[in-house]
Amino acid sequence: MTVGVDFAARADQLRARLADEGLPPALLVVDLACVRWLTGLSSSNAAVVLLPDAVVLVTDGRYAATARGLQSHVDVRIDRRLFRVAVDALVEAGAASFVVDPQALSVSDLEQVRGLTHGCRIVFSQGQIEDLRGHKDAHEVELLTRACETSTAALGELLPEIAVGMTEIAVARRLEQLFGELGAQDRAFPSIVASGPNSAIPHHEPTNRMIAVGDVLKVDFGAQVDGYHADCTRTFIVGAAPTDRQRAVHEAVCDAAALARQALRVGIEVAELDAIARGVLADAGLEQHFTHGLGHGIGLQIHESPLLSKANAGTICDGAVVTIEPGVYLPGEFGVRIEDTCHVTTDATTILTNFPRELARIG
Repeated sequence: MTVGVDFAARADQLRARLADEGLPPALLVVDLACVRWLTGLSSSNAAVVLLPDAVVLVTDGRYAATARGLQSHVDVRIDRRLFRVAVDALVEAGAASFVVDPQALSVSDLEQVRGLTHGCRIVFSQGQIEDLRGHKDAHEVELLTRACETSTAALGELLPEIAVGMTEIAVARRLEQLFGELGAQDRAFPSIVASGPNSAIPHHEPTNRMIAVGDVLKVDFGAQVDGYHADCTRTFIVGAAPTDRQRAVHEAVCDAAALARQALRVGIEVAELDAIARGVLADAGLEQHFTHGLGHGIGLQIHESPLLSKANAGTICDGAVVTIEPGVYLPGEFGVRIEDTCHVTTDATTILTNFPRELARIG
């Protein structure tokens, strides 16, 4: 059980959200991150039924002891047949209809659910839990802060160890080892360590390439603490002073990131934020090499709503935790990305990944 979280209050928030939208007061939840947010259970096999006066959690025997230790408002049922038991709970409660997120179910799962409803009507709707998850509470911010502080502390310990001749894989695995030594439960995602021309690949997978003198080294990394993820990227130069071109590109990316962080506030359109960073890179003649969105929400999942992109609608909500991560990628040469995880409230924007951003020489 996650200490310090009132999961019953979260269930009440969700019930109020369903009522506000005129939706049925019953909901089948199968997304595992949403299950965890509602109950505190971390598992690979679970579903939740939200009813007007109950929260029914279905999982299998592997998680029985943990599930039975959850807060007392959760009605735990141990059975591997998740959909059968979950839909039976809806029928037993007399629900005439229930809400399902169509994106959370495969076609075969949906057909299975339909075959179990006994006339109980399925209403398709989505986004209710995700929107509530976007407003991080104090406990979530504490865990995200710890994840970010652990991540940057690990990077600080790693940098003196990096040397010419080390492989990308060796650097990535050592960084992840440091996460564990500093108290993290896991990595937030497979660490990206990209050297030389590989740094021009936005989501490069580390290889046995040995880091060479004069390489740009891009490190995109994050630790996970009690289910909450950190995300940070820094770019370095190895064993030599940077060239004028390397320095100019890095400066443009730094400026784009800084201006976007300064503009980040409650209520700003996500497309406007993206445009602010993109405009800085356009002025430097580099916009065409910024090939992804500006950032994303982060929490129990590494990528959550909102997506900060010129193609997306929506605004930054009070309590949001998002990344700001402009990048420039020059195929065959090098790439630069600067990324920070940021907590946004009506009072202030707090950078959770405090670590120097200059193009430092290491190795």
